[in-house]
Amino acid sequence: MQKVKLDITGIAYSQTQSGSYVLTLVESAGKRKLPIVIGGFEAQAIAVELEKMVPNRPLTHDLIKTFCKSYGVNVREILIYKFHEGVFYSKIICEKENAITEIDSRTSDAIAVGVRFNAPIFTLSTILEEVGGTEDLDLDFEEEDDDELNEVINEMEAISLEELNAQLAEAIENEDYELASKLRDEINKRS
Repeated sequence: MQKVKLDITGIAYSQTQSGSYVLTLVESAGKRKLPIVIGGFEAQAIAVELEKMVPNRPLTHDLIKTFCKSYGVNVREILIYKFHEGVFYSKIICEKENAITEIDSRTSDAIAVGVRFNAPIFTLSTILEEVGGTEDLDLDFEEEDDDELNEVINEMEAISLEELNAQLAEAIENEDYELASKLRDEINKRS
């Protein structure tokens, strides 16, 4: 079985599974996509790291990174090695003093830890053949109504840059990373 490198291409809210998100991974050297349903906490933890946000208190996955670094453990890669009855199984591949250790993990947690170490994500070719597709995924993502989205954008456009920065700090303080992401995008658009 051949390992295939994957890239994270998106996280979206799933309308069909309340409180769940779909993490989309795409093979680096191809077009096959691997959709993985994950919980809200893990989706937020992955998004916070990908967006380079700094929470006022460390998230659980940040704590794991700090713990690993304190004891000389490096996360080398994440391997999604099995798909059974709708569940993906993963391992965090760690290294300490040239000794390799494989730690079984939920896929969402493995990826949340892996992104903090800039560790590559792999799956097996057999898993991509079984569950991967090349078509755009139709997973009933919840999308904001255009009118509602335009209203939010218009409200942000009317707010000063200083106020946006203050709201961003407050959103991070309140651990509302979804709002923080939108505010950060508006601030970046103006810069």
